[in-house]
Amino acid sequence: MTSHLEARYHRQRVPLLWWARRRSYAMFMLRELSSAFVALFVVELLFLIRAVGRGPAAYEGYLDALAHPAMIVVNVVAVAFVLLHAVTFANLTPRAMVVKVRGRRVPSRAVLAGVYFGWLVVTAVLAWLVVG
Repeated sequence: MTSHLEARYHRQRVPLLWWARRRSYAMFMLRELSSAFVALFVVELLFLIRAVGRGPAAYEGYLDALAHPAMIVVNVVAVAFVLLHAVTFANLTPRAMVVKVRGRRVPSRAVLAGVYFGWLVVTAVLAWLVVG
């Protein structure tokens, strides 16, 4: 009876990096990891808002902390992951959203082009607001 239970509950060991063997799995895992870096940017923004609310000295202290080489490296890596997150999210749009015009389905490439065009416009407006 014991051997029956042992066989029933046997679990095959899976290597830690099983997902790294196939590109599609690796991209999925990297996209999931990228959401942690998106959250990091949100936390940084919240700390920035808090520093601004506490006055010029707190704001300067926050900027000094961000100027530390370790924080620069973390933010460069975070930007790369956030861009991966944004691009993979945009590329999934034609699969997640069917657009129809006059009863005909808009080609996936046109939907994707619209997403990237909108992204470009929003980026340009934000750059104009920040840079002047």
